Amino acid sequence: MTDAADPDDGTVTRLGSGGPWEARYGYSRVVRAGRSAWTSGCTSTVDGVVTHVGDAAAQTAQALRIGLAALAEVGAGPTDVVRTRMYVTDRLFVDEVGRAHQAVFGAVRPVATMVVVVGLLDPDHLVEIELEAHLPPS
Repeated sequence: MTDAADPDDGTVTRLGSGGPWEARYGYSRVVRAGRSAWTSGCTSTVDGVVTHVGDAAAQTAQALRIGLAALAEVGAGPTDVVRTRMYVTDRLFVDEVGRAHQAVFGAVRPVATMVVVVGLLDPDHLVEIELEAHLPPS
């Protein structure tokens, strides 16, 4: 969707990243409908390989870069993010993940949820993050 498109025309834009699970499991990396945009769960998987194994803060930073890059493809930036959801595999990582989140969104202050989960799709994933954005009127 371009900036010139009417955000209320009913257009839904769905984009993939080419990640290993999108086609297999039938989802998009990012979807924009009107002035709202959402990412699927973002991890530190790059070119099909988990990066920063064992480092929750670095995985968080990588996942946020991936999510923000996806939002940028549909015209949203970091200041448009209104909600984040963070899934963390161990309570021991909560502070690391939270500080990495704060480094990106400290001034934006979206609503946020952090949940400790039993595990994620790849056993090397320590964190997975979803982003939601709301774009202002053009």
